[in-house]
Amino acid sequence: MKLFNFAVNGECHLGMKLPGGVLDLTAAGYGRGLAATIRDFALMRREIEAISSKAGLPLLDERGLDYLAPGTATTKLLCVGLNYKLHIEEAHQNITAAEYPKEPILFSKFNNALNAHNGTVALSPNAHNYDYEAELVIVMGKGGMDIPKEKAAEYIFGYTCGNDVSARDAQNKSAQWLIGKSFPGFAPAGPWVVTADELDPCNLAISCRRGGEVVQDSNTSHMIFDVYTIVSYASRYIGLEPGDLIFTGTPNGVIVGMEPGRQNWLKAGDEITVSIEKIGDLTTRFV
Repeated sequence: MKLFNFAVNGECHLGMKLPGGVLDLTAAGYGRGLAATIRDFALMRREIEAISSKAGLPLLDERGLDYLAPGTATTKLLCVGLNYKLHIEEAHQNITAAEYPKEPILFSKFNNALNAHNGTVALSPNAHNYDYEAELVIVMGKGGMDIPKEKAAEYIFGYTCGNDVSARDAQNKSAQWLIGKSFPGFAPAGPWVVTADELDPCNLAISCRRGGEVVQDSNTSHMIFDVYTIVSYASRYIGLEPGDLIFTGTPNGVIVGMEPGRQNWLKAGDEITVSIEKIGDLTTRFV
């Protein structure tokens, strides 16, 4: 099941992506948005399936929709750094295997960094080295702490595409990455959330295009820490809640990993599309 929020005349509607288009569940009589659906999905799933099975309901063209981000004002945005070996090697040229992370490296973005599919990012004059990071994003379905790894799947609602946009010069001003990660709009996610039963998060092709050029091309099987390890580890220290988003790290191919003479940082007019197998394409434009 692929679910997402979109705007209709200033109001939030819940959409369901189907093979022939998008079903407007709100217009069809469903009374909840994505956040409320996630909290009570075991119950709400039956209602959604009953509505979507009705014959003759009109379908919308996904290309004309005004997408909204998969989160609310209280959604936590957690991120994992350095979670693909080749990315570590491109960012730290002389690293040895013994120096790879032994535990997930967690950091966060502020909530107002959350952005939607087809959203824009305004580049601030206070930073210059803007970079993309294609990432699989975990959408939490249940809250908790101290979640055992073997039970982590029970707490995950689904997955979506993410772009951990980064201002590298701001990020590297200190050991804390926050200011380089939390400019407004720096956490695009979408276009929809795919429920966890529809895919294997540990074996998904993931790529990134800058304009028409493929700049990242990998697979989530190359993660050092898989999604279940990440959820379990994060829950040792952070109270996870339904709807929280966890960006799981980026593969190699980012601008910061290139030789200085080849680092063509993002600029106004650039378009970045993150693609993940069985999920979809997330597009962000920079202005």
